Amino acid sequence: MKNKESNVEPIQNDLRSRIDALGLDSEQLLEMLTTMSIIRHFERMADHLYAAGKVHGTMHLSAGQEAVAVGLGAALRSDDYFLNHHRGHGHFIAKNADINRMMAEFLGKDTGYCRGRGGSMHIADIESNNLGANGIVGGGLSLAVGVGLALQMQRKDLIVAVVFGDGAANEGILHESLNMAALWKLPVLFVCENNQYAMSMHVNRATSKLPIAQRAEGYGMKWHSIDGNDLLMVYETMKQAVGHVRSGDGPVFVEAETYRYFGHSKSDRNLYRTKEEIDRWRAVDPIAIMRREIIGAGFLTEDQADEIDQKAQQLIELAVEFAENSPEPDVSAVEEYVYA
Repeated sequence: MKNKESNVEPIQNDLRSRIDALGLDSEQLLEMLTTMSIIRHFERMADHLYAAGKVHGTMHLSAGQEAVAVGLGAALRSDDYFLNHHRGHGHFIAKNADINRMMAEFLGKDTGYCRGRGGSMHIADIESNNLGANGIVGGGLSLAVGVGLALQMQRKDLIVAVVFGDGAANEGILHESLNMAALWKLPVLFVCENNQYAMSMHVNRATSKLPIAQRAEGYGMKWHSIDGNDLLMVYETMKQAVGHVRSGDGPVFVEAETYRYFGHSKSDRNLYRTKEEIDRWRAVDPIAIMRREIIGAGFLTEDQADEIDQKAQQLIELAVEFAENSPEPDVSAVEEYVYA
C-alpha cells in the first residue's frame, strides 16, 4: 500500500523488506500484533461490562482503529508526553499502560490509575507523562501547545503528541493551536484519527476539503494523510514525524484514515450507517491484515497467531478479575486527588 497523500516515500510492499527498511525485527512486529489484539479484546470486554451494568456513565470504543494507536505508540519514546481524546483506550494501552490498573479505573475502583475518579474518558498516568483526555472535543489541542512550549523552554529532548478526531478538526481551536505551534516551532505532533464520523455526521458532509491534514500547509507545517489501517505505514509515518519534531524543526500534522466498528458512544443506535459500509471496512481490518501478512511471511503459523489472540483475551479476563476484586473508592476521601 502507498501513502494516500504525503511527502514521504512510499513504503515497500513485501513485509520482510518493509520491516527491514523500518529497522524492526520479527519480535517487535509480533509485539505490535499482540498489542493490537489486547486493545481489541479490551474494547470487546468494555462493551460487555457496560451491557452488564458494571460501568457507569458513557464510553467511546475504538475497535477497528488499533493500527493508529499501536503505530504511534511504537514511534514515541516512553518518556514523551501524550494527550488523548475521548476514544482513547487503545492509545493508552499502546503507550504501555498497566492493563489491571486501566481496567480498575474503567470500573471505578480505587486501584485504578485515577483512583476510580477518571473512568473511561479520563484515564491518565501523570508519572509516565500520559496526561489523559478530557470531555471537551478538541480540548487537548491547546493543552498540547502549552506542553510543547514548556518542553521548549526547558530545552528537553521530548515531544508531545496529541490525538484528536475528524470532528475536532473542525473546531476553531485546531487553527489557533496549529498557528502557535508552527510560529514558535514547538515540539508537537498533531495526530488526527479520522474514523469517518463525528458522532453521526460523515466527514464528507462536515469538511469542505479533504484531506484534513492539508490544512497544515496554511501554517507552513509538514503533513501526511495515510491509510490508518496499515500498521507499518502508520509506524513509518509516525517515526519520521517524531524525528522531525524532536529535531526542533517544528510540528507535524498526521491524518490517519480509519474506521470505528461500534457506534459513537453507548447511546448511539448506529442508524446512520449501513451494514454494507461497515462490512467494507471490516474487510480491511488492521489486525486481520497484519496477521495475514505475518503468517504469509513465515513469522507465525495459524496456531501461533491464534495463541497470541487467546493470550490477549486471557490478559483482559485477568484484568477484569483484578478490577472486580479491587475496593471501591472511600467516600470520605472523595475530594482527594481531584484538581479544580
